Amino acid sequence: MVATQRRRCGRKQQTTPQPMISSLLSAALIVIGLPMFQTGVEARLADRSRVIHARTNGASRRDKNNLPIEGAAYRMGVSNPDYLNEMKQEPTPTRALKKNSVTTGSSTLQKRKDLDIIEQMNESFEDHIHRNLGQLTGCCSNNYAYSADEMCAVYGQDCESGETPSHDSGDESCTQDGLSFIGISFSVNVAHGNAYSYQLCDQFAMENIIDRNYDYVMSMDEDGWLVGGGYKSFDYSGKMPYIDSSHTELLRVGSIDVEKGGTSIEQVYSAMESVYFAPISIFPEKVKGGGGGHSGDDDGSTPSGDVTLGVSVVETYTDNANYGDYETFLDNLFNAMSAVSAGSCMDDEDTDPHVSMSRGVKFKSSEHQEGYFYSSNLEVAVWQAMYPNGVIIGSSGYASFPAGSRGNKQYVGYGNLYFFFDRANITKAFRAGRDLSDDEATYSTLYSKGYSGDYYESTTEINFDYSGSHDDGGEWEHNPYKWNAKMAMHDMTDGWDLPPNCGQEGETFLGIPLSRKSDSSLMDTSTFQEQFDFSVLMDTNYTYITSFGTNHGWLIGEVIGNGVGSIVDKDTAHIPLFYTGTTNPDAGGIGLSDLIKIVKKIQFGTLYIKPAFVFIDDDGHIKMQFEADANSALGYLYDSLCKEIGISWNYDTPYNSNGVYTNCAMHAAGDRAKYGCGNENSNQGGYCPQMTIAYSARFNSEDDAAAYLAKCNGYIDYWRSLYPSGVAVGTSKFCSGGGCLALFLNRYDLFYVFKPDLGGSWVEYGGASMAPTISPAPTAPGGCDSAKNYHLDRCMRKNMRPRASAVVWDSLGTIGQFSLFMLVFMSATLSVSIFLARARKRRKPGESYLDFFIRDATKKRGGKKKKKKVKKKSKLTRDLEKAMLEGDEKPTRSRSKSVSKSKSGRSKSRDRTSRSKSRSRKSGKSKSRSKSKTRQQLV
Repeated sequence: MVATQRRRCGRKQQTTPQPMISSLLSAALIVIGLPMFQTGVEARLADRSRVIHARTNGASRRDKNNLPIEGAAYRMGVSNPDYLNEMKQEPTPTRALKKNSVTTGSSTLQKRKDLDIIEQMNESFEDHIHRNLGQLTGCCSNNYAYSADEMCAVYGQDCESGETPSHDSGDESCTQDGLSFIGISFSVNVAHGNAYSYQLCDQFAMENIIDRNYDYVMSMDEDGWLVGGGYKSFDYSGKMPYIDSSHTELLRVGSIDVEKGGTSIEQVYSAMESVYFAPISIFPEKVKGGGGGHSGDDDGSTPSGDVTLGVSVVETYTDNANYGDYETFLDNLFNAMSAVSAGSCMDDEDTDPHVSMSRGVKFKSSEHQEGYFYSSNLEVAVWQAMYPNGVIIGSSGYASFPAGSRGNKQYVGYGNLYFFFDRANITKAFRAGRDLSDDEATYSTLYSKGYSGDYYESTTEINFDYSGSHDDGGEWEHNPYKWNAKMAMHDMTDGWDLPPNCGQEGETFLGIPLSRKSDSSLMDTSTFQEQFDFSVLMDTNYTYITSFGTNHGWLIGEVIGNGVGSIVDKDTAHIPLFYTGTTNPDAGGIGLSDLIKIVKKIQFGTLYIKPAFVFIDDDGHIKMQFEADANSALGYLYDSLCKEIGISWNYDTPYNSNGVYTNCAMHAAGDRAKYGCGNENSNQGGYCPQMTIAYSARFNSEDDAAAYLAKCNGYIDYWRSLYPSGVAVGTSKFCSGGGCLALFLNRYDLFYVFKPDLGGSWVEYGGASMAPTISPAPTAPGGCDSAKNYHLDRCMRKNMRPRASAVVWDSLGTIGQFSLFMLVFMSATLSVSIFLARARKRRKPGESYLDFFIRDATKKRGGKKKKKKVKKKSKLTRDLEKAMLEGDEKPTRSRSKSVSKSKSGRSKSRDRTSRSKSRSRKSGKSKSRSKSKTRQQLV
């Protein structure tokens, strides 16, 4: 393969029914347009330009007809001259369906029915026929003639039978299951958790029964610990940054879609507000394992399961009643729900109280598993000692429901029940019908007031049986050397099997962002591509699907107020390419800064992708497969990533110029794209570009599953015809050239973006772009003086260097800046005060303050002082002469008397002005008489 530089030929080309004339016109436009259009679009395969330059010695790369070689499009045109003409004449999805028309059965009929809507796109699609030739170059041209169903077959998947785990609620009037419920919350807000978590439970230190440091646990599903405070965005584990969602259900409301047998939120509120209930006491039972899918139980790998805190409701009796308070409340609640015509999807009985702590948990060994359950149940034993008769859950803080609603904070209190739209979204709190008694209040505030120390010291044994259904499977230990490259194709609802020398899991990965801002305007939703609208793949009306096996719904953009009560996530559509693992270097991982430095130096070409088909994998997840072209820029990038940051495996070791590596990546240093999935690869490696649409979808029936897949693959056929050689995704504001690589902290948070051909990188986090922190040297000619390099960090620091004064000012900080401001302010006010005082005493009558200021500022002071000194010197001289020449003491006494009078006159206060003046005049006369007498004597 070769990489070349292509020039834009304009958006429109003339069409003609004659293929030969069309080809000649296209060639003429290419030859004429090359010298006219100077802004070309460059698309090349990674790290190939220097090879081609050496092979051709820098000569022009044109074929014998003087036409530029166009890579994949050129090869396809040479091997099949009718290729371009065929794409122009019939570019609609029906062409693929015609080739597959031999298929019979209900699925094909359903597919034809679902494709009717796509036929309506033909008119608008005519505008895209005459597209830039750049779209025909990129990847995946070998299977251009295959339809989605045919691609599904060659990849070894089933896209037609609909054989998938289906779900039937058992009630014909309920056509949609749901996850909404009424329950009690155990949410806590801790330093290492999510800052937005509620503090609704002051009684149980839930953070003490989880293994956040991975002392015992090896891995979990992507949600991690559901209790104990939640996760921050930059957690080493890369878990979803959700708030604490710990709770126990009391009544499963189910779907809130009334048309499908559900109960509306208004009906639930009305029923709950009409029911009286006393504060409910909860007693902690034990932390146990079990539940879940138990992956690995049969194949000899590390087993997995769920971790649960068992609790029970303490029944109390009021006024010697025959029925307990909780039992009475349930009866009244069911009657109230019936009175508001609750739907048939609501459970007929209350649920077994428990707190789901984590799912898909894999321990390092059976010994570690026993150690975890012992330490966590020792904490539960302390709680049992503190609350022997149970405790009423609550908090003395404030909270707003739903989370984030400003100006709606309310006192939490004790004994509340909550309505959960989904496990992470409390929409309303219902207060108990009475206040706490003195004894109840004492126990409910025991921990928050700091009286728990004695209980922790005295409780050293566990006096209850905490064995579960899945923690007694004999002795076993995780064998990291059973790891293989195919484990990169991971079920995210289960834990990872970690490779050797890796002490902690991690969900951080490199991939291609495909999310878009949805119509529901979900928070922090950003648009990263405009080439695909994946919303057409969602069954938001739940025509085919009844529910999902997890709390997550559609991963490509859930809808607010969805009937099934799935967690309302923003659009997280993406293609994971390379899982880098944990970002904790102390656990064998690689830090974010080191990872960014390495990837910035990897030269890769524009990344083209091409949809292949939609299918349901072996775990029941709906996924979209993209063609795994090992010879594309995406394939070459995967090879480079494995060479530089893959783990050492089978005598292959990674190498990069930074000398920083990881033991926790889920890809081997010797793995290559050619070992990945697909009909052209060996299906032994971790290269398999896929996008997950939904986890564990439950269909009404197999026919509905087949109809849904047929509908989705009809759109895939449309996209395949629209982009026969793939497309480099992007927008005018994000990766305008297309084909960028992104670093994801987790499925939820995109953090860093890398442009192809070392074109720069930047931080993209929380819906905002920020200047990069580390960048390579400028790659375009002209250095930092070129506009093409302005976005590089080195050039940004050079061209936008702040002034030294600004740096000093910023270094003072808030307190230092305020102190300096106060110092200047006080100095200025003191100067003004001194000036005003001076002006009041010395300004002339009728003289303004400004005139005085000018006169005072321009007044000469140096000469006056000199004159005073000279005058003083002359007086001393005259006195000395008198003392030497006078013989008579009387004139001397007269002189001294007159001088003293003169001095006393000058020393008087200005408040006695008249008297001072008179004395000065008398002194003056005395001086004159004295002088005259002296002269007479001398004469």
